[in-house]
Amino acid sequence: MANKLTSGLLLLAILISALSLHIGSVNLDVASGVWDWMRLIQSREALIVGEIRLPRTLLALVVGAAMGLSGAALQGLLRNPLVDPGLIGVSQGAALGAATVFYFNLFAGLGVLATPIAGLLGAAITLFILFGLSGSIARPGIIIMAGLALSMLTGSLLAMVLNFAPNPYAMQELVFWLLGSVSNRGLDHLLVLVPAFIAGSLLIWSQHRLLLGLSLGDPIAQSMGLRVARGSRLILLGAALLVGSAVAVAGNIGFVGLLVPHVLRPLVNYRPDRLLIPSALGGALVVLSADILVRLLPPERELKLGVLTALVGAPFFIWLVWKERQRWL
Repeated sequence: MANKLTSGLLLLAILISALSLHIGSVNLDVASGVWDWMRLIQSREALIVGEIRLPRTLLALVVGAAMGLSGAALQGLLRNPLVDPGLIGVSQGAALGAATVFYFNLFAGLGVLATPIAGLLGAAITLFILFGLSGSIARPGIIIMAGLALSMLTGSLLAMVLNFAPNPYAMQELVFWLLGSVSNRGLDHLLVLVPAFIAGSLLIWSQHRLLLGLSLGDPIAQSMGLRVARGSRLILLGAALLVGSAVAVAGNIGFVGLLVPHVLRPLVNYRPDRLLIPSALGGALVVLSADILVRLLPPERELKLGVLTALVGAPFFIWLVWKERQRWL
């Protein structure tokens, strides 16, 4: 069942990606544009496809996959199907790092890569503090409390940065970035996102047996010879790389890491190890589909991607909470 689900999601991702390359304000021959772009021919089609649509499509796929995979890993690690990747505080740390660049105009020599690199640094600092607070105890309660504390702290610092923005234009630019989007990004942003995505994915996948063991209980996981504390740290590090890089490049895109694993979990018989790859593909599909919908809306003022995912995800999350409440009555 899991293999069929993965194959189906992969095929659907390819089809939606092809559709994404065809959707835009200008009608053109996409195949000709891709061919010209690969041959470095500066045609109109090549510029639109290679500089606008292709980067947007690839970034949406990788950002969505990062959020879906990190959500599945954290839900398995913390044994809670309602855990969101933002719970560990890394997404807020990445947003704070990027906001600091906007405020102080740091790393100006890096050009467009200044914001994502600063976001990764913010995520790394937040993760370091999380490890310090949680210590060597790999208990879900400790990790959740430490993550909530860091989320509140970084959220307060981010609000302070917004409050002391040097001018209204800087604050507006920062707010628009925080709302989440993959537009106005280039292929150079993939230089930051893809290495972090590969490293984070490998770290999480290396501990897929631990996720299965933890679903059976800590004593069973330890009896299987699994190093629970070390493995938990590796999963947290992998999730931080995924979430931090995604937020650093695309801003906050909420609810994807919460909802996608939750929806797909019954289709893999509730096994957290088999949920990882489908959740990555499902997250990629959701973010890319949402970005296509954003492009189809009236062009007067583009709705930000993070706003759309929140508008769709929040009611669904409320329904999940209500369903959970009814289960306990």
